[in-house]
Amino acid sequence: MQKRSLGASGLEVSALGLGCMGLSHGYGPATSTTQAITLIREAVERGVTFFDTAEVYGPYLNEEVVGEALKPFRDRVVIATKFGFTFGNDNKQQILNSRPEQIRQAVEGSLRRLKTDVIDLLYQHRVDPDVPIEDVAGTVQTLIAEGKVKHFGLSEAGPQTIRRAHAVQPLTALQSEYSLWWREPEREILPLLEELGIGFVPFSPLGKGFLTGKITADTVFDKDDYRNSVPRFTAQAIEANKNLVSVLTQLAREKGMTSAQIALAWLLAQKPWIVPIPGTTKMDRLQENLDASAVTLTQQDLQQINTALEGIAVVGDRYSPEHQARVGR
Repeated sequence: MQKRSLGASGLEVSALGLGCMGLSHGYGPATSTTQAITLIREAVERGVTFFDTAEVYGPYLNEEVVGEALKPFRDRVVIATKFGFTFGNDNKQQILNSRPEQIRQAVEGSLRRLKTDVIDLLYQHRVDPDVPIEDVAGTVQTLIAEGKVKHFGLSEAGPQTIRRAHAVQPLTALQSEYSLWWREPEREILPLLEELGIGFVPFSPLGKGFLTGKITADTVFDKDDYRNSVPRFTAQAIEANKNLVSVLTQLAREKGMTSAQIALAWLLAQKPWIVPIPGTTKMDRLQENLDASAVTLTQQDLQQINTALEGIAVVGDRYSPEHQARVGR
């Protein structure tokens, strides 16, 4: 697989990473540890060098799985994880907490679970309004000086927070949602990242599965699937948004590709410092996604996609009000 550098940092990773969250968290019951480890290791063998996890996924379980899976390949891979929460109510309640002492505690736990001496890329998972971002960046800077962390990143942060953090400790990457059905980062975030030399790691590059064309108004999600709380996944919104998928499916058919591959190839074509992290629990979907890294869309292709989709308005918010309140600070 081709490699990409995340901004000006020099951190080189595979053009597509693997978002590991769904193996343990968010989409229903966790995949068995054996199956999850097998899939992650197969991703390594197929050229993936960039793996994304977080202490909140499980919580803790996903880091344990990723650590076990990647232990034999540690010198070949880049592991990204995140801090920013404490947990109440039997680990089900997520409480924002980026106080310096909590960051240190989280890092020690992540190092232990990931079976490693250093975290390659450490993100603040969500901005904590009660802790100045300068204090957060300064704490990570100290952890970098101590050799426990190599690179610093933010997730879902707003422009001013990005600038303030970057002034203290240069950011290697911003992780936020970006896809053909969520293009808001194009307005302010992408120009800012280009200006500052920061890489971009889009999560949910397939629209939480919607852009694959496999989700319909009749789809019933598992009771623990967080898409049940997402306005874009009500039956009405799915029905309203099917035109977007229909256009994508037609374009993919013309090129002998799948909708998912078109969506990923489109993202890769936007900037050379963008590294999407699609997730999956299935081996065939893993290969389908990875094959998108070999696709080159021409300017004519990109124009065709943009023209076909520009008249389609996406219905429904991407987050519940509770989760939206944590975004863009």
